[in-house]
Amino acid sequence: MAYLQNILYQVPLVQTIGSTDREIASLQLDSRKVQPGDLFIAVRGNQADGHLYIPTAIAAGAIAIVCEEIPPITPEGITFLQVQNAGEALGLLAHHFYADPSNELTLVGVTGTNGKTTIATLLFKLFSALGYHCGLISTVQNQIGETIIPSTHTTPDAIQLNSLLQKMRLEGCTHVFMECSSHAIHQHRIAGLHFAGAIFSNITHDHLDYHHSFDEYIRVKKSFFDHLNAQAFAISNADDKRGEVMLQNTRAKKLFYSLTRPADFKGKIFENALTGLVMLVNEVEVHFRLIGQFNAYNLLAVYGAACSLGEDSQKVLTQLSAISGAEGRFDYQVSSTGIIGIIDYAHTPDAVENVLTTIHQLKKGFEQVITVVGCGGDRDKTKRPLMAQIACKYSSWVILTSDNPRSENPEDILRDMQAGLEAADGRKYITVLDRKEAIKTAVGLAKAGDILLIAGKGHEKYQEIKGVKHPFDDKQVLAITFTLLDK
Repeated sequence: MAYLQNILYQVPLVQTIGSTDREIASLQLDSRKVQPGDLFIAVRGNQADGHLYIPTAIAAGAIAIVCEEIPPITPEGITFLQVQNAGEALGLLAHHFYADPSNELTLVGVTGTNGKTTIATLLFKLFSALGYHCGLISTVQNQIGETIIPSTHTTPDAIQLNSLLQKMRLEGCTHVFMECSSHAIHQHRIAGLHFAGAIFSNITHDHLDYHHSFDEYIRVKKSFFDHLNAQAFAISNADDKRGEVMLQNTRAKKLFYSLTRPADFKGKIFENALTGLVMLVNEVEVHFRLIGQFNAYNLLAVYGAACSLGEDSQKVLTQLSAISGAEGRFDYQVSSTGIIGIIDYAHTPDAVENVLTTIHQLKKGFEQVITVVGCGGDRDKTKRPLMAQIACKYSSWVILTSDNPRSENPEDILRDMQAGLEAADGRKYITVLDRKEAIKTAVGLAKAGDILLIAGKGHEKYQEIKGVKHPFDDKQVLAITFTLLDK
């Protein structure tokens, strides 16, 4: 419960109809969840316009409405609050309703196309190992200490997010590490939050179905850093060609990490193998359990953030050397016959290329690289042919298959992928619509020493087809297939 006039702090109002001196039971975005005494926020989304559900919310007992347009009929006893941007207002309202939880937490946000989950997860594991009680908000899962809370979005909506942050604060968390997706930034889900620091990993083509242009995608990511205050730190990847652009307007302390250029947090790879990375980090040699150049960047980002939060650099490196990565990120298993299978969430052209180039660095001779890859339905179509091209470029065999087709016909998605392939590629790829059969086919093509990449779903435990999430786990399917192969 909170008084409306109190949670309106900093919310720019265009017009107010009715009293703000009233107690609000809860905030609601979904009119179907409204209970008597609630405040309903009418947000215009991609799928629906909340303004259409104002009458439903009032009928269910809402006593106050936040909207961008005041409806023609304003029933007696209902407070109407007109704002320019309901999404932004929601972020501020939620933050104040839950007593500004981020103000009492050391909150670090991670954004970029690839690496967000790994960086946030490594920070959570690192600071937990350093003795802090931590919270994690990520694509894979949300976590409070040892308690795991299932995750449905990379970044929850503003109400869920602030409720979760309040829960973390009440349960004694001192540090929280969260992914900040471009959708969440654009939709103001993180509005009002107080960030101690922010990290930029990299940016490549993704989510153009939502942002419509790459320039807009970049602008949205950059806006996260633009809104940091002068007491925060902003860490960016100096080796990404837009790494400096991301920080050019921030008031936060600017810091950079790099493998190739002078930087605050400098790394050099000595060895990259299935046993892990051996790196020089700011002149200290360290062995890490993670694999691949992309993870070298992730580790530098984590190291930089920890040092920026005042931790001892040697203790940080000691703890980081013992930590494993996030589930579904370069997860590998080996069959008894010597076939290496790698599960990875790679679902963008750049991520697929990063994983495949890492695999080639791990090869010892003439082993085959066999890739199983698909693209999600109802998402950016421009990356489909690119992902198929990259898979064929770096693989001996490619099996194009279903990912999460959602409402699309999976055969149409595969046609989009094949449109990017040359005639010469026809000799190295096949299409297998059923993902389980595709994985079995890949194993059947492999011999001892060969490396299989199962890309696109990583940690996910489902496959979404026609709006229904069916149980499906790449890691489990591969393990069962390996077991059958061993018999």
